[in-house]
Amino acid sequence: MTDSNDLHSSVPQVGRVEWIGLAAGRRAPIEVVESVAVEVGRGLAGDHHATSGQASMRQVTFIQAEHLPAIAGLCGHETVDPMLLRRNIVVSGINLLSLKKRRFAIGDAVFEGTGPCAPCSLMERNLGPGGYQAMRGHGGITTTVRQGGTINLGDDVQVIGSSDADNDDSPDAT
Repeated sequence: MTDSNDLHSSVPQVGRVEWIGLAAGRRAPIEVVESVAVEVGRGLAGDHHATSGQASMRQVTFIQAEHLPAIAGLCGHETVDPMLLRRNIVVSGINLLSLKKRRFAIGDAVFEGTGPCAPCSLMERNLGPGGYQAMRGHGGITTTVRQGGTINLGDDVQVIGSSDADNDDSPDAT
């Protein structure tokens, strides 16, 4: 029988980039792009997180495509546009919580999962009453950039290693 440590350390799924969005400023409109340059220690070129000049554990944010219908349903909508959620990249096919404290590659760029991406009060405005609560547990993850490069729509998302010996992805771990 496989033990818990083996289960935590194995991530056989390969995800896929479904959507990329950049915001030039904190509440600026999202620009949807097909490709973007990734800068070490900064984030996505053209996104306000990359131009802030501050070191951050939130350089690039990710959300799971599989969670979009859940968020929409919890808000009473048929669908939800990723632009409303203010995340940079939508991926499918891999559980984002499995990327916490791990390094993963997209194209020739490497990211490291730093933690959950909690919702903010802006979700109430963007999604309507209950938007904040709908996003809880579905907000995705925050990351730092460990190797620059370029990512494109359709690129694979694949785990390449751990950043920490403790890969606890339980709901209580942050």
